[in-house]
Amino acid sequence: MNLNLKGQVYLVTGASSGFGRAVAEALIKEGAHVLANARSLDKLKELKKMAPTQVDFLAADITIPLEQDKVLNLIGNRKLAGAFINAGGPPAKSAMECRLNDWDDAYKSLVRWKIRLTKKLVQRMISWGGGNIVFLESISVKQPVENLALSNTFRLAIVGYVKTLSQEVGSKGINLNILAPGYHDTNAMNRIIAKKALMMDISEEEARQLIEAETPMGKMGDANDLASLAMWLFSSHSSYVNGQTISVDGGLVRGAFG
Repeated sequence: MNLNLKGQVYLVTGASSGFGRAVAEALIKEGAHVLANARSLDKLKELKKMAPTQVDFLAADITIPLEQDKVLNLIGNRKLAGAFINAGGPPAKSAMECRLNDWDDAYKSLVRWKIRLTKKLVQRMISWGGGNIVFLESISVKQPVENLALSNTFRLAIVGYVKTLSQEVGSKGINLNILAPGYHDTNAMNRIIAKKALMMDISEEEARQLIEAETPMGKMGDANDLASLAMWLFSSHSSYVNGQTISVDGGLVRGAFG
């Protein structure tokens, strides 16, 4: 299947590792031009070396408004075909462990910056005649994950926001969708594994095995598999898919509409 992404420009946040890195590399393989953002300058330089003519990058904390504006300036007058909106998650804590400042911080790290960035991108995409935005959230929006009270709560806010916005701008050629990964073998899993090991007084390897056993497939996912689905959502083949939250979880969600 020809996805026809070659030569098009995409913004990828959180591009230094995990899902963001996998999506950036997949776009490069498709011949697209990637505007990569993350906080790690060294890892962004490594990405640039993969395809010097296809990658521009900016090391910045996109959750901070002034830093986010620098990323928007990186886009400049270039027409974005799409954006992958992604950043790290909050600490692993139970609901009773969380203090009020934890909730305040999580709102800023999971919700506020995404709404600010998305509105600015959508305004530009409307003037360009369309575009695709893919958000990376978590399977916690469909089924709570143990000891991830902050993520379980605030990622749901993004689902509501994306669903609402997609209904407002779908007729203008803007498609917005969410990928909700389950347990994948990325650095982000380390905090979940460490928390489970601590709570159960077992080794991290034992905690990892228990987590893998929760998934019907008996293993963690590969970020590259999720990236391939993101490529499809960026393509014209998904033009009638809008406002959806798609699970990529190896069957972890037990509900019939998971």
